[in-house]
Amino acid sequence: MNKKALIVLLFSLSLGSGLVGCSSTPQPPAQATADPTLAAEIAKIKAIDNHAHPWRAVKDGETDDEWDALMPDALEPFPSPVRLRPENPEYIAAWRALYGYAYQDASAAHVRELMETKRRVMRERGDGYPAWVLDQLGTETMLANRVAMGRGLAAPRYRWVSYIDALMLPLSSEGARKVNPDYRAFYPGEDKLLKRYLAELQLSALPATLDDYAAKVVTPTLERQRRDGAVAVKFEAAYLRSLDFADAPESEARRIYAKYVKGGEPPAAEYKTLQDYLFRYLAREAGRLGLAVHLHVGSGVGAYFGVSGANPLLLEPAFNDPALHQTNFVLIHGGWPFAKQTTGLLDKPNVYADFSAQTFLLYPRELGEVIRSWLEFVPEKVLFGTDAFAITPEIGWEDLGWVTANSGRQALALALTGMMNDGEITRERALELARMVLRENAIKLYGLQAQPQAQAKEGGKR
Repeated sequence: MNKKALIVLLFSLSLGSGLVGCSSTPQPPAQATADPTLAAEIAKIKAIDNHAHPWRAVKDGETDDEWDALMPDALEPFPSPVRLRPENPEYIAAWRALYGYAYQDASAAHVRELMETKRRVMRERGDGYPAWVLDQLGTETMLANRVAMGRGLAAPRYRWVSYIDALMLPLSSEGARKVNPDYRAFYPGEDKLLKRYLAELQLSALPATLDDYAAKVVTPTLERQRRDGAVAVKFEAAYLRSLDFADAPESEARRIYAKYVKGGEPPAAEYKTLQDYLFRYLAREAGRLGLAVHLHVGSGVGAYFGVSGANPLLLEPAFNDPALHQTNFVLIHGGWPFAKQTTGLLDKPNVYADFSAQTFLLYPRELGEVIRSWLEFVPEKVLFGTDAFAITPEIGWEDLGWVTANSGRQALALALTGMMNDGEITRERALELARMVLRENAIKLYGLQAQPQAQAKEGGKR
């Protein structure tokens, strides 16, 4: 090829790939408004919230410290996303909807009045308060990520998702705590939880061999959690290490466990091998028991959180393991900012995703684009979720739940409107997809029975 022909070829390739800015193909804008009739129908659907951290019913002066296994209190300061900041005006709308808040501002005096109203509603509702909250959110069932359930968090309105990272971490964590300040804050919580699991089995020490640890601690704990109502188990491992779980040799895992179970600090590489083995053992046992495995993927809290180590693609070898094909995995938060990578994993038979947390990390227009890309690929794998949790005493899990539930519905309406406008689906199919995302996919995944429609919202009744 002569020089002139080569230049022409390269120029034509640059046009096709969009390297020449003025000639690149423009991307269609995100859907700006939702079809009002469709949005109204979506608002009526009683949802299954795939991921949240509700509080148990508490009395005046009580608090709840079991809404997560990794409490963020000891973390170094880090910037919060805009929509999680106390000055976000969306919380005023939540207060008005939930508690009849009569103001358009959040002055100190008005917020004190709000807190008095909240405490009064809690007293009046008692153990029925958590179910009352779900009624206000239009939620039929919420999957509660908690160390343990508690007052007011009863089935069928609440379903338990237990934490099992501690079972993957039987050896000393002193070495890991030196890696970064986030690990120093989080690992003690896992050590404490493992001691709790041992105590529940009436064990005062770890078994001497890995085989006994698996048979006398890991499997019985999962079986107990299943008996106690768990429908899924949760790994928060991305807060503790990278998600690159290798297929570790059992013989090597046995050797490492036996060497360090009585004490000593395992080298990072050896401890990773043991963790890798236990991760797959836990996932396999969960599948045998009919428990879905939830995995935190994507961005997380903390000044030292390793976002690249939480890329869902790191989990692909585990998803492809034939021994784990009876285990259903759910990518919690959909892996954002790796939402496109998540799309590529949804055609695996045992992988699902929810868009919890994206409901406050993103505004509805951008979240609508994420949801649309998933629905255009494998809609049977898409789950609704809020990641509702308590931010401050004034902004509780109820308030964030109201904001995120509405945000998720708005985003879903935008996604489906865009698909209708582009001729991809009919209005009838849009409503079918909405029901799948908001409830039917979760009902099938967890083997839930659809409940009679929850009571209509009570507006601002208090």
